[in-house]
Amino acid sequence: MKPDASKGDKMKLPVHIQFHDMEPSDALEASAREHAHRLESFAPDIMACHVHIDLEQKHKHQGRPFGVRIDVTLPGHELVVNRVQNEDVYVALRDAFDHMKRQLEDVVRKRRRQEKQHALALHGELVRLDDAGGFGFIRTPAGDEYYFSRDNVAGTPFEHLQIGSAVQFIPEAGDEGFQAKRVSLGKHGMGEPPAE
Repeated sequence: MKPDASKGDKMKLPVHIQFHDMEPSDALEASAREHAHRLESFAPDIMACHVHIDLEQKHKHQGRPFGVRIDVTLPGHELVVNRVQNEDVYVALRDAFDHMKRQLEDVVRKRRRQEKQHALALHGELVRLDDAGGFGFIRTPAGDEYYFSRDNVAGTPFEHLQIGSAVQFIPEAGDEGFQAKRVSLGKHGMGEPPAE
């Protein structure tokens, strides 16, 4: 009989707990759910959490360790902690969730960096280019102009840029006014909002 995935579940997401080669334990299930609930504080958009608890058959002379595997699904990511073993099933469970917590923290850190960069990006249109000098100017929909040099162009050779092209860039206040860093060709014309 499969444990009821919704019984006593504090999380919005489904937590599936499976026992293999051992009797299901309400106390162990409650502990697994509590650990899973804590993961949600690191990444509230977790879609599913699967916990597999096995009584391993190997090492009969050294005792029979428990193995814990955790699979967590969140948008764009499938995270797996594979077979954390210990003769104390609660220690194996705790260690497996500690590994998963570290993976989630890495994902959240990367997302924050990407969101920060995305939030800072502005869109504009190339209004002047000086091929000989290797610089140009971008005008934003708000009417501000940003200077950039060929060193700040990403993904496209400076020589391939054309007046009127839509670009996105990271704004920076320089000693001599507004400057654009990481200039790249964008898909947005003037006044169009960036895609989510």
